[in-house]
Amino acid sequence: MFKDFVDLSRRGSKADKVVPFIGAEPPRPMVPAVIVPEDRELLEALELKSRLHEVLLERLNLAAIDKVEPDELRREVSALVTEELRDMGRPLKAEDFRKLVNELMDEVLGLGPLEPLMADPTVNDILVNGHSNVYVERNGVLERARARFRDERHLMRIIEKIVSRVGRRVDEASPWVDARLEDGSRVNAIIRPCAIDGPSLSIRKFSRKPLTLRRLVEIGTLTEPAMRFLQALVQARMNILISGGTGSGKTTLLNAISAAIDDRSRIVTIEDAAELQLQQTHVVRLETRPPNPNGQGAVIQRDLVRNALRMRPDRIIVGEVRGAEAFDMLQAMNTGHDGSMTTVHANSARDALGRIEQMVTMIGLDLPLSAIRAQIASGIHIVVQAARLSDGSRRLISISEITGLEGSVITMQDIFVFRRLGVGEDGHVLGEFVPTGIRPHCADALISAGAHFDPADFQLGRG
Repeated sequence: MFKDFVDLSRRGSKADKVVPFIGAEPPRPMVPAVIVPEDRELLEALELKSRLHEVLLERLNLAAIDKVEPDELRREVSALVTEELRDMGRPLKAEDFRKLVNELMDEVLGLGPLEPLMADPTVNDILVNGHSNVYVERNGVLERARARFRDERHLMRIIEKIVSRVGRRVDEASPWVDARLEDGSRVNAIIRPCAIDGPSLSIRKFSRKPLTLRRLVEIGTLTEPAMRFLQALVQARMNILISGGTGSGKTTLLNAISAAIDDRSRIVTIEDAAELQLQQTHVVRLETRPPNPNGQGAVIQRDLVRNALRMRPDRIIVGEVRGAEAFDMLQAMNTGHDGSMTTVHANSARDALGRIEQMVTMIGLDLPLSAIRAQIASGIHIVVQAARLSDGSRRLISISEITGLEGSVITMQDIFVFRRLGVGEDGHVLGEFVPTGIRPHCADALISAGAHFDPADFQLGRG
C-alpha cells in the first residue's frame, strides 16, 4: 500500500525522518536546477528548493516510486511540501506552490530541469555542456536555455537515470553511451575523463508526429514533382541512400520516404538506437547492444544485418551505416532485397559513395576497388542529399541517380537540385528545388513497376 512508499508516521519529527531504502543504499541528496540567482529573492528560492528536495529524498522510498500512480505521488509530495513550508513559516502563493511541486515532481520522476524542454514542441535538440550550460535548437538555430543543473553530481544522477532504464551503463570504464528515452528520443552522454569540463549530454527529441512527404512539400523542403518521384522510387523497389551532415534531417527523410512502402512488405529495421517511426504493420525492429561490464555480449550492426538476411525480409532499412556493415548492406541490395534504404554521414552525393567505399574496405578482405565500386554501382540506385543551411533550415539539396560504372568511376546524374538564389533581409536562404531537365535512366523501370509519376515532372521549369 501507499504507506510503504512514505513513512507517514514521522511527519511530525524533523530529527528522524529517514526511511530505509529497499535493495540499495540511499542516493546522495540532489537539488533541482533553477535559473541562476541574480538577486536575494532568487537565492532564497534556490535554497528553499534545495531543502525541499533533500526532504523528499529522505522521506520517499525511491524503490517503490514506479509502483505509485503519478497523481498519488503528486498528492504525497504536495503534502510533504506543505508540511515543510508550515514548519519553516514560508507560505507561498497557489501559483508558486504548483510550480514548486511541478519542479520537484520532475526531479523525482523525470529529467529534472530538462523536463520543460522535453515538453516544449519547438525544441528539437537539447545540448548540455557541463552542469551550468544548457543549449537548445529551435528551427535549426542554437540558443542558450535558462535551465541548469545544481552541480555536476546532479547532472550525473540524471544521466545515470537515463541509461539505467535501457539496461546500459556509463562510468570511468565506459565513459560514453548511446541510449534512448521511453518516448524514443535519442541520447548520447559522455563523462569524465573523456569530457574534460564535466559530463556532456545530447538529446535528439523524438517527433510524436512524424513528418510526411506531403508535409515536407508544405514547408518547402521539397516540391510536388520531387515527392512523386521519391514515392515512385519506393514503389518500384529502388535502393535509396540518404546522405547528409549531422542534424540535416536524414532520419526524418527516411521516415517520410519509407511511408510509401506498401503494407504487404516484410520490413526489418536495424539501428544503434531505435528511432525510426515506420507506419507499416509488418515491421521487425532490431537494435544493437553494447558489451556487458566484462566486455562481452556486444551485438553490432553487422551482426544484425547478417541475421536479418535469414529473416525473409522484403526490405531492409539500416538507420545509419557507419562501418563494415556497409558491405553486408550492399550484399543484401545486390541479392534480391530491392527497395532497401539506409543513411550515411556525408556532405554531397559523391562523398556519400566515397564513404560507403571506405566502409567496405574496413572488413579487411583486400577487395579490389573495382569490385567494391561495381557493388556500389549495381546495389544503390538513388542518393538523396540533405543539408542544414546557414539559416538553420533543412532542405533537400539533390536527388541523384547512379547510372553505372565507366572504367573505375561510378557515374551519376542529378535529377533534382536545390538552386540557391541568395539570402533574404531576414537572413533566410532563398532558393528553389528544381528538376535538371534530365530524364532518369530508371524511368522505364518505374513505369514497368506501375509506379505513379508524371514524366513532365523532369522538365525544366517544373517545381
